[in-house]
Amino acid sequence: MARIDLEDDRTIRTLLHDLFDAAVASADPVKTLGQHVPDPPRGRCIVVGAGKASPAMAAALEAAWPDVSLSGLVVTRDGHSVTTRRIEIVEASHPVPDHRSEQAARRMLSLVTGLTPDDMVIALMSGGGSATLAMPAPGIAFDDKVALHQALLHSGATIGEMNLVRGAVSAIKSGRLARAAFPAKVVTLVISDVPGDRPDMIASGPTVGRPPPRADALAIIRHYGIKIPPTIAAFLGQPDLRVDQVNALDDVRMIASPTLMLQAASGFARQVGIPTLTLGDALEGEAAEMGTVLASISKSVVQHGLPAKAPLIVLSGGEGTVTIRDGRVGRGGRNTEFLLGLALALQGERRVWAIAGDTDGIDGTEDAAGAIVTPDTLVRAYAANLDPRGMLAGHDSYSLFATLGDLVITGPTYTNVNDFRAILIA
Repeated sequence: MARIDLEDDRTIRTLLHDLFDAAVASADPVKTLGQHVPDPPRGRCIVVGAGKASPAMAAALEAAWPDVSLSGLVVTRDGHSVTTRRIEIVEASHPVPDHRSEQAARRMLSLVTGLTPDDMVIALMSGGGSATLAMPAPGIAFDDKVALHQALLHSGATIGEMNLVRGAVSAIKSGRLARAAFPAKVVTLVISDVPGDRPDMIASGPTVGRPPPRADALAIIRHYGIKIPPTIAAFLGQPDLRVDQVNALDDVRMIASPTLMLQAASGFARQVGIPTLTLGDALEGEAAEMGTVLASISKSVVQHGLPAKAPLIVLSGGEGTVTIRDGRVGRGGRNTEFLLGLALALQGERRVWAIAGDTDGIDGTEDAAGAIVTPDTLVRAYAANLDPRGMLAGHDSYSLFATLGDLVITGPTYTNVNDFRAILIA
């Protein structure tokens, strides 16, 4: 591949899009799942799954499966279905659950109940499964669980903290689906979207781990000042039930992850002759503040050649948070919020461009994966009579980048390895 011209704006925009595409392609289930398929069991094989990538995983499993005795149910976000032959795909709400999420959970529990040691359950789990597979623990009203889920999204809690709380108040998460399948063998195929690639955190681990301590969930809720309904307070105030790890045959296989995504993007950059600096796959914190920090690193490269010299592409993954403190909710997601924070901190640094996006194609609740920042982002925003600082404060970053024509719109990508960020220092 030929080296590119880092003096041309159009060429740089194309490079940024190509980096994002390389990152997403590395997590395509069609390319990665086949090598992780288990041997067929003597008995039945039931497939269950949840998350934005689970339908594509189901289609890839069908293509790789050597026998026709395969059936099951997968639930995904609205608009993320694909065509399958034997595994049923249903849709539910995301990022806040609805009653379709509960119906899917009840059906899955029913599908895996009554299996034998000769049977197998293949669980296809990916990011987004916590919302699309939601069934409250006994004694908790579904609407109360939805209210808690929504409050967590606005609280600033990390994805790990949110999933711990979700698992504590669920009837299907935190290994409960696997325990319902006992004594059948459970094989979980996972596409990671969480820092550290912990399987028990991905979709809140329906087939992995065990219920977290209720006291830990209550401590997180209190830390973020979340008001909870009486049914949830009463449930979390009770002693934990003893839960045995009943299925010693559980098998978890990671088929795609943020680390592999960053490696793929780095390899693409090297092909066009640009060195990379990877900050890791698990960056967390307030999205706008993360933008400020990465702007400081970028300016250090420009001014001092530290921690590396330009030209350079700084890569990172992970998941920022957006805390809604005063009820001001515009249009945006954590990636466009990160980018607007980055642009404001860069103040038009002429040698820095950036792209950030959610690899599932949806940043928050909008139709864009993310956006692009250029050296003249702020100049063009002011020329369009926009107020970048006010829009950041009002969590309206999507509107700014939409006005500038700098959104990255891919549609559903049918995978999810969390956020991808690339900063090009020319």
